[in-house]
Amino acid sequence: GVVRWNHSWLEFSFSETCLGIEVPSCLRRDASSLLDPMECADTAEEQRVHSPPASLVPRIHVVLAQKLQHINPLLPACLNKEESKTFVSGFMSELSPVRAELLGFLTHALLGDSLAAEYLILHLISTVYTRRDVLPLGKFTVNLSGCPRNSTFTEHLYRIIQHLVPASFRLQMTIENMNHLKFIPHKDYTANRLVSGLLQLPSNTSLVIDETLLEQGQLDTPGVHNVTALSNLITWQKVDYDFSYHQMEFPCNINVFITSEGRSLLPADCQIHLQPQLTPPNMEEYMDSLLSAVLPSVLNKFRIYLTLLRFLDYSISDEITKAVEEDFVEMRKNDPQSITADDLHQLLIVARFLSLSAGQTTLSRERWLRAKQLESLRRTRLQQQKCVNGNEL
Repeated sequence: GVVRWNHSWLEFSFSETCLGIEVPSCLRRDASSLLDPMECADTAEEQRVHSPPASLVPRIHVVLAQKLQHINPLLPACLNKEESKTFVSGFMSELSPVRAELLGFLTHALLGDSLAAEYLILHLISTVYTRRDVLPLGKFTVNLSGCPRNSTFTEHLYRIIQHLVPASFRLQMTIENMNHLKFIPHKDYTANRLVSGLLQLPSNTSLVIDETLLEQGQLDTPGVHNVTALSNLITWQKVDYDFSYHQMEFPCNINVFITSEGRSLLPADCQIHLQPQLTPPNMEEYMDSLLSAVLPSVLNKFRIYLTLLRFLDYSISDEITKAVEEDFVEMRKNDPQSITADDLHQLLIVARFLSLSAGQTTLSRERWLRAKQLESLRRTRLQQQKCVNGNEL
């Protein structure tokens, strides 16, 4: 007899011969009839679903499986083990020059905008580290507005991100795609299987939503549902699977980066308006030369940097917590309208990832002041844009 476990992607098969177990012949027939799902299939279509061809669903035979912390092959599989500490401590000792090189690289990719590059680094190392009730803590969705519309800039920017992260996906947000693509998985009761959707992505995938391709048009009912699914993913880090008669929530951990001309239609934790300092005559040649100029060894350091920092523990001491509270009260005294509780939360998130980006696992006074400076520059830039384009904010 053969024991099979069928899944929408994988089928695991074990036999008594490969395990070295002798099964009596009188038991083999009974075990096979109990465990083989083909015996219970009602229709030919359902049989094809249970046993798809290997070209559609590859077979992987597994004897031992271990869940990985990450999928970056450049790092040890388990960062908590004793033998991995040497690798981690060695890389942390050279973190500062790696960060400086990555900042310069992303600044060139963002057409000379170093402030946008700072926020892109914070976004790329962000991750949901815990959930408080239904609120996912650690997500940092960034909306890069001000992207040129009739340009290949966003496409090539995605290529840059694609070279830095282990998993990524670019969603071209057009009216046609929003109305016709399947964003959330749904159950096909005829075939008795779950049909996958675009948002069924691996954990820590970088999802780049290109809103610069969106033009005037009418969203139909599926399009509205798809926009709602994207909003739920961004806000709550969850995907609702559609079982027709009910919805089932599945938590996820997806880094969402939105490129748009004006402010995005989707919710975002942070909006940074792009201010290009240069205009390449040929965008493709410029981005290609940028990638070719980076040594493979340096590119690998960038990849290690962005993965490793997600697993660092972070804390805020009582002393710094008190100083932050006093600072917040003082800012409210000077101008009550300038900062709210949500603004403080945003500052703390920026300060968290700013500290981690420098390899610091606790918040310092210096990093707190730097976070305030970055947020001030970002807000000033948005206010300036509002004067130019009134509907920007």
